This record gives sequence, C-alpha cells and structure tokens, in this order.
Amino acid sequence: MNPASGATGLRVAPGGPLAGTLSLPGDKSITHRALICGALATGKSMVRGVLDAADTRATANALANLGAHIEWQDGTVRIEGTGARLVPPPQPLDLGNSGTGLRLLSGVLAGCGVGVTLTGDASLRRRPMNRITDPLAAMGAAISSTQGHAPLVLSPCVRLHGLNYRLPVASAQVKSALLLAGLGAESPTRVEDPFHTRDHTERMLPVFGARIERDGISTQLWPGTLNAATVDVPGDFSSAVFFMAGALMAPGSHLVLNGVGINPTRTGLLPVLERMGASIEVRHRREYGAEPVADLHVLSAALQGVRIEAREIPGLIDELPMLMVLAAAAEGPSVIEGAGELRYKESDRIAAMRDGLAVLGVDMEVAGDTLHLAGGGLKRGGRVASAGDHRVAMALAIAGLATPSPVSVDDAGWIATSFPEFASLLQTAGAEVGNS
Repeated sequence: MNPASGATGLRVAPGGPLAGTLSLPGDKSITHRALICGALATGKSMVRGVLDAADTRATANALANLGAHIEWQDGTVRIEGTGARLVPPPQPLDLGNSGTGLRLLSGVLAGCGVGVTLTGDASLRRRPMNRITDPLAAMGAAISSTQGHAPLVLSPCVRLHGLNYRLPVASAQVKSALLLAGLGAESPTRVEDPFHTRDHTERMLPVFGARIERDGISTQLWPGTLNAATVDVPGDFSSAVFFMAGALMAPGSHLVLNGVGINPTRTGLLPVLERMGASIEVRHRREYGAEPVADLHVLSAALQGVRIEAREIPGLIDELPMLMVLAAAAEGPSVIEGAGELRYKESDRIAAMRDGLAVLGVDMEVAGDTLHLAGGGLKRGGRVASAGDHRVAMALAIAGLATPSPVSVDDAGWIATSFPEFASLLQTAGAEVGNS
C-alpha cells in the first residue's frame, strides 16, 4: 500500500534536501469548473491535465447523474454536454467532501428547472450554506437548507432573474455559484467582491462562449448558452505550496515545479514568502488557455517572521495551514490577521493547526481572527491528527522535514480528496516517507 492511501497514517522524517523536477496534478478549482462547463455546454468538450481525486470525481459523478456523459482516460476527460438540459437524478447527489462541487452545483441547478437534493459527508454538512442559499433565493431559486447547512433541496422553479449582489464575505465559490446561476436568468447578473478572490470561473466561462465583463472587483455576466471547448488544466498552485515549503525548510534543497498555475488571484503567498526571505524564481511564463502558468524554482532559505494583513488573506486562504508551519520554523514572530474564514473549511483549521503545532512544541496564540506565532523552530516530532482535513494533514506532514524527529499524521487518507500523489511525489523529491 502506498503511503497515505486508505485510512493509514503518514510518517515523514527529517533528512536530506528536496531536489529534482516535479510535475504536479491539475488544479482542483479549475478541474471542477471545466467539468461543470463541459457538462452544461452543447457538444463534446475535452479537458486535459485534470485532477483525478475524490473531490473532482464527486463532481463528475454528480454531473453524470444529471445527464452528462463523462469519460476519464489517462489524465484527460471527454464530456458529452447536456446543452443545459439536465435530467432529474434518481437519488440525492452526494458530493462527498467537496464544498466546491456542492456550492457550484447549487448555482447550476438553481436555474435549470431540476428538482434535486445536494448532500455530502459529515464534514461538508457542517459547513455554512446560507451564504449560497440566500442570494440564490433572491434570484428566484426554490432552494432550502437544513438549518443553514447541507443537505440542500432545490425544487423546479420558473426562470431566475438577474441580481446585483455584493458578497458580504470574500468567497470565490459563492461568486461562481451566482454566475453559473446567471447563465439561465432572464437578465444580467452582477457580482462584486469585497476583495479580489480567485477568478477561475470568470476566465473559464468565456472559453465556453459566455459573455462576461469585468471591472475591478465587479463581474457582470449575460444569460446565454455554452458551447463545447478544449481546456488545458495547469498544475495546482495550492498543491505546489507544500513542496515549496518543504524545499524552503530542508537545507540544501533545489526543487523545480513544472507547469504550475500562477493566476494572480491564487498566488498571494509568493510576496509573503519573499518578505520572509524565500528564494523562489518564476521562470518560463506561458498560458494554458485563459490561465497563466510558469515553472517554479525553489531553493532552501533561512526564513524570517512576517506580518500578514487581512486584505491579503483571500489570495492565500488555502495556503494558511502550510504558512503557519513556515512561520513556526522561521526566526522571529509572525502575525496572521483576518484568518477567521479558516474555521469554516473542511475542519476548523485554526483549531486543528493549533493542536498539531502544539504537539510539535509550537505555541500559536489565537486572539479573535488573529494568529500569533513566536517562531524559533519546530521543537520536536510526534503524532498529530489530520482533523479529517487534507490541507491540515499535508501541512503537518511537511513539518516533519524540519523537526528533530519524525512526524506521524493520523488518518492521512483525507489527502486523497485533493492530492492522491502527495506522498509518492514527496518520496520522489527525496523525503523519507512511510506509513505509520
């Protein structure tokens, strides 16, 4: 059995440098959106370089139950679209642990005249859904939640009307759900962010023929149909971050990460790492369709503490668990402001990381939405918990490269929701990885 497969624990030991050249799995956010757009389009779409993981498979299975024909083969997905003529599924659609899949499909289904129940695992059913259901209901959708959580029940309804909506909380998933709902509305839909959030949906929809206009933090979409397209998915920056962090912390490392997406709404961690003293070169810039891509060259570095302001959080929200580990390993204190949204992810990531770092001899003080880490290094190894969260599991596993003794992450099988190849690629780069 490979490390981190099934429900096994994952053990990472300190040792030599990380080195070599790696190609990472496709971007999870982009894969979800390409699958959805292909399923809504008229004609046959092809998506190359997809992420084949539990979360994206859950979205694909849901789309297949709504009438799309989806075929996976060697990193490529071929989709026979429905032309937005979805069919009622025979049973509730189970999105597993995929919050992206559930929220985006809520928008898709809100205007398609299909009655359906959307649900997921226990973790997903704990995540807040009113931020989705309230604006969709304002568009005319017949949608209800279970006390603000999944399962969500959508009933067939008349055509939606467009909406002018300012997001109360920065969320690319909510923005995307409203734009996807707007495809089937009677008038344009306009969504305004409080900050710049990831814009993969705004880039993807025009590839499939949608009309969109963007003005700063506002996006306006006109109703219309989608046409089949071919999409190339770049490597996932959020997955690359774990290897970047490992190379930064392991002395003597020189790691090259090929074909990584560098969408500016996703790479807010790069300027933070630069302030910490990291050496990361962005080379061979190019584009995969509407997405910018590059190769990242990472050298080990002596990191310094950093202060991160709340306005920076939307551009690095998924990277915060790994950043906490880097802050703990750095010299000097770090402060992370505006981190409260982490409480509503696959786990309460603030609590999960505080508990995990405590095992490793690191004190993280929490004052409201602000995190304080003293820095000075990871003091010891030990056995930590994944909290049922793939990013917590990977961040704490990478910490094992910089502790005096190995780190064992219990229930590391959650990593497979987004990055099944994590452990094997870490081994390829030179880390000592095994089951525990």
